[in-house]
Amino acid sequence: MNTPLITADLVDLDLTAGTKDEAARALARRMVAAGRVTDLDGFLADVAAREAQMPTGLEGGIGIPHCRSAHVTRPTLAFGRSARGIDFGAADGPATLVFLIAAPAGADQDHLSILSALARDLMRAEFTDALRAETSAARAAALIRGEDPQAEATDADTDADTDTTDEAPGESHETGGTADDAADSGTRRDGAEPFRIVAVTSCPTGIAHTYMAAESLERAAQAEGVRIHVETQGSAGFERLDPAVIAAADAVIFAHDVEVRERDRFAGKPTVDVGVKAGINRPAELIAEARRRATETPAGAPTTAPMDRTGESADNGDGFGTRLRTWLMTGVSYMVPFVAAGGLMIALGFALGGYEISDAPSVADHFVWTEAHSWAALLFQIGGAAFGFLIPVLAGYIAYGMADRPGLVPGFVGGAIAITIDAGFLGGLAAGLVAGAVVRAIQRVKVPAPLRGIMPVVVIPLISSAIVGFLMFIVIGKPIASAQSGLTDWLEGLSGSNAVLLGVLLGLMMCFDLGGPVNKVAYAFATGGIAVADPSDTSLKIMATVMAAGMVPPLAMALATTVRGKLFTKTEKENGKAAWVLGASFISEGAIPFAAADPLRVIPSAMAGGAVTGALTMAFDNTLRAPHGGVFVVPLIGSPFLYLIAIAAGTAVSTALVILLKSRRGTKPAAAPEAAGTTAPGAAAAAPVPA
Repeated sequence: MNTPLITADLVDLDLTAGTKDEAARALARRMVAAGRVTDLDGFLADVAAREAQMPTGLEGGIGIPHCRSAHVTRPTLAFGRSARGIDFGAADGPATLVFLIAAPAGADQDHLSILSALARDLMRAEFTDALRAETSAARAAALIRGEDPQAEATDADTDADTDTTDEAPGESHETGGTADDAADSGTRRDGAEPFRIVAVTSCPTGIAHTYMAAESLERAAQAEGVRIHVETQGSAGFERLDPAVIAAADAVIFAHDVEVRERDRFAGKPTVDVGVKAGINRPAELIAEARRRATETPAGAPTTAPMDRTGESADNGDGFGTRLRTWLMTGVSYMVPFVAAGGLMIALGFALGGYEISDAPSVADHFVWTEAHSWAALLFQIGGAAFGFLIPVLAGYIAYGMADRPGLVPGFVGGAIAITIDAGFLGGLAAGLVAGAVVRAIQRVKVPAPLRGIMPVVVIPLISSAIVGFLMFIVIGKPIASAQSGLTDWLEGLSGSNAVLLGVLLGLMMCFDLGGPVNKVAYAFATGGIAVADPSDTSLKIMATVMAAGMVPPLAMALATTVRGKLFTKTEKENGKAAWVLGASFISEGAIPFAAADPLRVIPSAMAGGAVTGALTMAFDNTLRAPHGGVFVVPLIGSPFLYLIAIAAGTAVSTALVILLKSRRGTKPAAAPEAAGTTAPGAAAAAPVPA
């Protein structure tokens, strides 16, 4: 006999909690009592860590706190109904229906299946209305499982007689519908072929809104007699629409807040391009617009103009600034692995052969197996080759974020030109943005049908590379190179108090978001400065400052849990042990569990320590040629003893502040998240993010 996803004892129809943390605790206690969760505080720490990533409130008075956790024994859902409402961060107000979803650690498919199915059910007014009106916990549990509530007479019947196996909500609903169901329903009374639409939905987290938009579009299509197939590009990846289905479609709807993957598959189709919330809130309008564009567009001529996308920015939060940040962070996140791999090999080369190894001849011409000097040169030259890709990769993947795969070629070309003309990191940023913009402009041009097949592989790469190359060589490249040179000269001129102030700023940036966008900007700035044949002394100082400051937060949290353990939970103290190693290895993310659980005390404390360390490393004139490695590259640091003093001072300041702030609060924090990954600072976007 199998265990159902939710039973009557996991339902609270009179949830009295006043905050989202209290609501999660009340529902989690039911999971513990049911044997579904083994450690209440540990599980709540994981819930808090997920909540810190992004609010889980949905429009319509719904909250869906959720997480994967090692403290969960099987996929489980608990439901609570609140009369006064609980704030889960939704724009339209508090949630009265709260679903706490728990999945075992690593059970991504279970976790996402529950979430996506629940999101689809929540688009049905009859489902939410029934839950709001239900008076029986057993019938509410049956409704969420997708069963007939009237068949559930008692709680005992629910537990003893149900054969549903870890079933996602609504999986057995006849009215829930799938893309294929919606497609088959699109018939017309006169026997004519129905209008065909293919759609793609996606949102930043790839869970709730992605599937809610899909459900909304499918239901609207059924009502309109339209045949629709929806591709949901969610956190668990996506199943590509059949190329034959795309080819037969009359129009395309993109309802997305992140870039549509493999967008060129839909080239040549009249396209409605909107934010994901428009797919949820205005599906009938989008379908009508798709019909209109298909009617007005000449055969074979694509139209991909957005449908009032800018006008939605207030509604869906997808303004230009947000999209620009996403594009830039895409480039940086793909660049960071090259930094880590290349930088560590360069560091090993220096460690084995000294700094003069940079003048060694090519190992392709001279390599002696028994000489340590040859091995040092080999490591240095491999690392240098990896570093040579930094700016092209940055530019290429910024363009990729803007225009998908067609942006890669002109982006890489523009990045390579930026190196050629000494435009550096700024040139890479500009090249990526220009390449993405050029490709997007070309994609909007109406082309004859015979050319459509060669557009992605021949025409777009050819024309876009030529335009980007012209702009980088002739128009914008030289001014950017001059700006880069001016910035370098200005940094070279910094000394005394000015250099110390720069160190303070870099330290604050590294500790502000612990691997987020601000941290990435500082880290990318530092690595870009040393990714040249002969980095300046100031660039080496900046690299040393950035790495030292990035080590402070996890080291401070580790020290705080050691000297004042009573201020921390058992889970936090376990995380503190791991934070020693993470901090020593220059992995700032080791402090994320503490920051997620208590941001108002942990983040300011970390920033204060980072600022102290940044100021001291600049004052001590510490230098660093390796972009990574933590304490393991101390021998390569200029004035290593003073460098360690700077790190120790910043760690002590952060530790003292966080202990002081937690002591003044007078209460022990409820929980702290589990250790969050081991990505390099600045690589957070490339690391798995909790769903």
